[in-house]
Amino acid sequence: MSTETIHISYGRGHLPLELPGEARPTLIRKQQLPKIADPRAAISHVLAKPINAAPLSELAKGRNSACILICDITRPVPNRLFLRPMIEIMATAGIPLANISVLVATGLHRPNLGDELAELVGDPWVLEHVRVENHYARDEAAHVDFGFTPTRKTPVKLDRLFVEADLRIATGLVEPHFMAGWSGGRKVIAPGVAHHETIRTFHSARFMEDPLAVQCNLIGNPLHEEQLEIVKMLGEVYGLNTVLDEDRDLVCVTFGEIIASHQAAVDFVSTSTMIEMPRKFSTVVTSSAGYPLDKTYYQTIKGMVTPLDILEPGGTLIIASECSEGFGSAEFREAQAKLVELGPERFLATLTAKNLAEIDEWQTEMQLKPMRVGRVELYTTGLSPADRDLTAVSVIDDIRSAIERSIARSGDPAVAVIPEGPYVVPRYVA
Repeated sequence: MSTETIHISYGRGHLPLELPGEARPTLIRKQQLPKIADPRAAISHVLAKPINAAPLSELAKGRNSACILICDITRPVPNRLFLRPMIEIMATAGIPLANISVLVATGLHRPNLGDELAELVGDPWVLEHVRVENHYARDEAAHVDFGFTPTRKTPVKLDRLFVEADLRIATGLVEPHFMAGWSGGRKVIAPGVAHHETIRTFHSARFMEDPLAVQCNLIGNPLHEEQLEIVKMLGEVYGLNTVLDEDRDLVCVTFGEIIASHQAAVDFVSTSTMIEMPRKFSTVVTSSAGYPLDKTYYQTIKGMVTPLDILEPGGTLIIASECSEGFGSAEFREAQAKLVELGPERFLATLTAKNLAEIDEWQTEMQLKPMRVGRVELYTTGLSPADRDLTAVSVIDDIRSAIERSIARSGDPAVAVIPEGPYVVPRYVA
């Protein structure tokens, strides 16, 4: 038996992964990036010297109101580092604190309330001094209708609080996204603070099944192109983007015009995140990147899709996800039940004729991608027996034994291990 122990992200900590003696592991991690020694100084610097924009102190002058978007609890954005400095600059420039709002870009996720909201914002001063609200995609009156995008006719309705602010800033985390290419920037606006019809259009099979709607790709990606058109329809908007390492420490921060500042962060992180591999593997062990991304099975599917380029057809993908909050929304549960009932092919056939996906059904559609390639096995401590049945994958209680079985099936002892799950994108290069 091998004495080597590898740790993979799981919940708020790490899960020790004991490998069987015959296993030959290949550890796949992001390239190490230097941590920013003084994050607050770095943030002050980018706010004073933005990309394709005036300093925030100048942008705020003459404005009567401002709205800052932040990602919801599913993204570990270091809001505690930048919200108060941004708000203080705005207030000094003359925007009344009463007219500055922070809006949680929930998309179609549930709101973040109480202690969770306090954790998300990360600074009691912000909660005490400015308005902090959640976006509600189903609230018709809370949105402004912009009509339709010119190219693909996506209906565009955005949160009124953000639209009607004099100064608009979207903040977020730039990391691989399994269909929009990269998170952050324009994605925090749509789907972040978009109406459910806008979001459900994005989540329709027309977009989901497009071969260019994949992680780390912006060229020709229909979701990205629609998001850019929506930003253009909205008008003046700025972005603050962060990049974190495995320790969740800041390694990059950009600020400025929303598209240019996002692209700068993408350019910074892309070479360290996309890891070229000279072979494929019949056994791949990965995670859902730990808390907060592994709070639900719904979010776990992202970690199943990201490593598919290095999974041998017919191989086994083993994913560890705590699922501390259980399964996900009632709508997602319904979609998974339909998948279990109909099977993958018949389930997909029910989607292709729709212009609007049912809420959260798209994530079930994304699960079809790994199921087409090979066998998916899930290690979790957070799902009930009934929930386990609805995953439509094999649920395991011991990762080491699952690796042994996979090696026995394939006859190949090579095992790819991706400790940080969907934050790392391995690519097969022959």
